[in-house]
Amino acid sequence: MKFNALLDINVVAHEADEEVAVLLELEAPTAAHDAARPQASLQVVLDRSGSMGGAPLEGAKKALIALVRRLEPTDNFGLVTFDSSAQVVVPAGLLTDKDTVIHLIEHVRSGGTTDLSAGYLRGLREIRRVATAGGTVLVISDGHVNAGISDVDEFSSLTAKAYSEGIVTSTLGYGSGYDETLLSAIARAGSGNHVFADHPDGAGAAIAGEVDGLLNKVVQAMSLTVRFESSVELLRIYNDLPAQQIGDGTVMIELGDLYGEEARKLLLKFKVPALAGLGLAKIATLELSYVELPGLVEHVVTLPINVNVVPGDEAAGRVAHPTVVSEVLFQEAQDVKRQASEAFERGDLESGKRLLGETKTRLTKSLEAAPDELKPDIRAELDEVDRMDVMTDDVGAAYMSKMSRESYHRGNRKRGRGRQDGDTSRDHW
Repeated sequence: MKFNALLDINVVAHEADEEVAVLLELEAPTAAHDAARPQASLQVVLDRSGSMGGAPLEGAKKALIALVRRLEPTDNFGLVTFDSSAQVVVPAGLLTDKDTVIHLIEHVRSGGTTDLSAGYLRGLREIRRVATAGGTVLVISDGHVNAGISDVDEFSSLTAKAYSEGIVTSTLGYGSGYDETLLSAIARAGSGNHVFADHPDGAGAAIAGEVDGLLNKVVQAMSLTVRFESSVELLRIYNDLPAQQIGDGTVMIELGDLYGEEARKLLLKFKVPALAGLGLAKIATLELSYVELPGLVEHVVTLPINVNVVPGDEAAGRVAHPTVVSEVLFQEAQDVKRQASEAFERGDLESGKRLLGETKTRLTKSLEAAPDELKPDIRAELDEVDRMDVMTDDVGAAYMSKMSRESYHRGNRKRGRGRQDGDTSRDHW
């Protein structure tokens, strides 16, 4: 595991209050192709309410059948469907009889209302029954919840508890009618991915991408513990990740699972008080904890964060690290993009478009500050926001809310995580 920290300024002025941004860069190890792949456990929770009838449900079924064919007989798979109640279509267990599983998937039919909590809770019971080393629940839905639990915080607490047991929850929003606030919050609390697909091919690609990550997983249950020195304050965690205070001066951030060679970025900002002594001073200690697969080996890596305290006139000549400066601007752009999504969700097309314009302005500044090797990634982000801006009037607020929310998830929560090979869910742009 590669674990590196960059500070925007590593020199601070003597006896002066300072703010220091710290960019953490993570890269998972390569998957060992000569080693046996660990058993995968995947529980799908599929919306079969009336709105899913026709092409949406048939497309999802086709993607699930392709998924089953890719898994090994030694992997666990289960399927729960839900409308006004939950139905166990494929009991979670080993895929020793794929033909029967495929037959059961083919005969799923659409039903009535949307009680997502019934399906999710039943899916959790299934995966807990068979998964001894963690697993993934993939929720697929196209509608707003109109029965059961609909409160975002209450639902998020369910997925957070599941993650504490090693079960990741990812969500796929299908079409333009689902509740993006709820589905993205479920994925956030469950340390999973949130993806938007507006047609069957896009849904199939998104499901395939989730399976790619599952089958190529090399790191499980990664967390970062931040212990900051007395009088130092953690001002901000830029990435919208589950975090909690676990003691005085200590915060733990959940990073979830990583696939082979996956790169991730995490950005923090500290308030450093006026320091009386000159020389090296520690402001925080970072502790990265994770389980490496397939051997289930636990690792803890510790990294101190130090600054050099110098006289004020010497500090005046410092130059901020361009990589960190660019990332701060990039994450500020993501925050504005989130605000644009919220405006679109309220139906406020004008405010949404204005906020997308502000997003582009901040991304342009990020591009200008970035070293050459980082510019292609930021240009790609700018191109994506440009496309969203151009198509806003044609597709409407509901569609744009979902598209921008998924984009925010990738750029902020899963920063650095590229799309899996074969993801063509945006080929229609």
